[in-house]
Amino acid sequence: MSPASHVFHEIFLHINWHCHDDRPLIKSAAEAPLHDLIEEYCRKYRGVYFNRSGGTDTHVHLLVQVEPTVCPSDLIGKVKGFSAHEMNKRTGARDLKWQKGYGVVSFAKKNLPGLIGYVENQKEHHRTGAVRDTLERWSVDVEEGVYRPPAD
Repeated sequence: MSPASHVFHEIFLHINWHCHDDRPLIKSAAEAPLHDLIEEYCRKYRGVYFNRSGGTDTHVHLLVQVEPTVCPSDLIGKVKGFSAHEMNKRTGARDLKWQKGYGVVSFAKKNLPGLIGYVENQKEHHRTGAVRDTLERWSVDVEEGVYRPPAD
């Protein structure tokens, strides 16, 4: 029995993170295997329910529902570490590296279908400039205490 099974929870998270130096390190051939690895890891992580992942050649978006026992920073660190390690192992290279920062925002269950569409159509949103600023933020400028959106 899950530790949170006796607790009502609807905790939905939108998470995004970028490649090192915001470089286009996610090549077309690696995109589907990368998202498969992210899904596989999330499905095995206790208290995490995978909804969708997607992104562009420079960054990843992830939608999950979590139980209250899940610490978002732990989950994000582990997903990032696992996905980069496994992709590099499979390709025999050390090409894929993630930046330290990430963005995470919570959202209501009723917004899940719209956010799934947003994540699935990342390339088009970035091509046309129709991005949602809150969902693209990935880092905080500690000196200024403000968010910095990624450079497109």
